[in-house]
Amino acid sequence: MPVSRRKFLQTVVRGSAAATLAAGLAPAAPSLAEAAGKAPVAGEKVTPTICPFCGCGCGFLVTAVNGKVTNIEGDPQHPINRGAACSKGSAIAQIADNPKRLTKPLYRPPGGTEWQEVSWDWAIDRIARRIKATRDSSWRRFDDAGKAVNRTEAIASIGGAALDNEECYLLSKAMRALGLVYLEHQARL
Repeated sequence: MPVSRRKFLQTVVRGSAAATLAAGLAPAAPSLAEAAGKAPVAGEKVTPTICPFCGCGCGFLVTAVNGKVTNIEGDPQHPINRGAACSKGSAIAQIADNPKRLTKPLYRPPGGTEWQEVSWDWAIDRIARRIKATRDSSWRRFDDAGKAVNRTEAIASIGGAALDNEECYLLSKAMRALGLVYLEHQARL
């Protein structure tokens, strides 16, 4: 029996609406702590977050007591991972609780062999000055054919998989405003 385009679209929309309604009525899966019958601790706060290791966007629940992370587990209600975690995601607790994690910027002067701690203000100011100097010294107003290009080819930018779409958009806009033409993203490499 031939199906018209209109009838096909009506069927798809009705099916999608029914599936959405059914998903909304399904009982929420308990977290691992709830399933274990763990009683909440005073000052305990559970915050949903996204895994920073790749572009999949798996969901996790971070439990903190008085600002200190005490537990990280996969979010069973998250549509991507449904509470599961890959090997990188399983090690996500090391981000918050790792004695080897750097908390201050380190700087090694040219020709130096040792790293030294510097302040964030100093590091950000130094980075901004070096970007400006490189941009100014390599600025091309016209290409070899005399066409206006207004760009620098001496600086490149690479995004990371932990950036979401909005952050990638802002990063690309900021880099284009600086005149960069070499923009790449880690997920493509």
